[in-house]
Order: sequence, then C-alpha cells, then structure tokens
Amino acid sequence: MNLHTNTPYGTGDASFQAAGGEAGIRRLVDAFFDRMGSNARFATIHAMHPEQTDVSRDKLARFLCGWLGGPKLYNEKYGAIGIPRVHAHLAIATAERDQWLSCMAESVEQQPFAADFKEYLMAELFVPAEAVRRRCANARDIVE
Repeated sequence: MNLHTNTPYGTGDASFQAAGGEAGIRRLVDAFFDRMGSNARFATIHAMHPEQTDVSRDKLARFLCGWLGGPKLYNEKYGAIGIPRVHAHLAIATAERDQWLSCMAESVEQQPFAADFKEYLMAELFVPAEAVRRRCANARDIVE
C-alpha cells in the first residue's frame, strides 16, 4: 500500500506515486540501463538494444509511467504498444527473461522505494516479462 495515499498499489496512480512519479521512474530506468551496459552478466540483453540507448530509455520510462497508473506518456509520443508484440523479433527465452528481471531487480533495489513496493513491482514486472518470453517462443515455433 502506498503509505503516502493509503491506496493499494495497482489502484489509480498509487504505484506511479510510490515509484516517485516520472522522475523516480526515469531514475530507475537509468539505473537499469547503466547496470545492463556495464555488467557482463547482462551482456546478452544489452546486445539486444541499440548502441545509443536514449530512445530505449525514453520508451521504457514512458511505458512504465502509464503501466504504473500515471500519465500515458508512451502513447502520447510513440502510439499504442503491445509489449510482447514489439519484442517478438528477439530471441528471448527463459535465460533472457531472467537476465532482464535480475537486472531490473538490482536496479529496483537501489531505489528509495518502500520495501513492499519493491516486492510488488518485481512481482508485477514478471507478468509482461513472461508474456514477452512466451510470444518470442511462439514466434520461433512459427518460423521453424
């Protein structure tokens, strides 16, 4: 529950506020991309991104703002998004999904978020991460 608003996470903009609004989400995204680009454990997922990550950072931050109940910034700039669909061209299996989640978990851990929000956020992020893995597996099955 967002202690500032006494609203359960996932309700209205409680999660967006718990993440520190757009500024907090952008700090999280920067920590994620910085970690991914500087730690060899995340080399596989890092290689799936363009060398210049400015647009990727912007897209993830804007997506997370809306996904967490804040303003729909991704849609305003880039249009509608289907997270699994836009990743279907990538070779994302369980190892890549878990690498992404580990990088994100480490990035979330360093944020000044409430402990219960960190747990909530990582549990929620598993859902789209797994959807991407399943979509990519299905795409590979269709190609083969």
